[in-house]
Amino acid sequence: MKKIAVIDGQGGGIGTLITKRLREEFVDSIEIIALGTNSTATASMMKSKANRGATGENAIIVNASKVDVIVGPLSILLPNAMFGEMTEKMAVAISLSPSKKILLPLNQESIEIVGTVKEPLPHLIEKLIDRIKEVINV
Repeated sequence: MKKIAVIDGQGGGIGTLITKRLREEFVDSIEIIALGTNSTATASMMKSKANRGATGENAIIVNASKVDVIVGPLSILLPNAMFGEMTEKMAVAISLSPSKKILLPLNQESIEIVGTVKEPLPHLIEKLIDRIKEVINV
């Protein structure tokens, strides 16, 4: 069974939407691990039917290399993103993880990704789901 980590912070809204769509699409054929930078984000993703959840810097560092795929907003790779919730150690652990990373190109951290088309979040999440299907061969 493939393991997918959903990483988010602040209120966990993006991670919650991703978790909900993953569960709808893959039902019980994948394991969803909710990794929040804070307990609110983790709890929100858990309510959307993640299998397991953990909170904080150490949880993200330890689990980043134990999953097949990491998903979340682009800001999970940026130290001090999410109003400082994303620590340098978290960002490094995620970026160095051998796990495939499928990220949403949301421009919230004064970084613009050239070549992406600005689309509503629900459309981006559908593209993320399609890409995960390709990556895990479902």
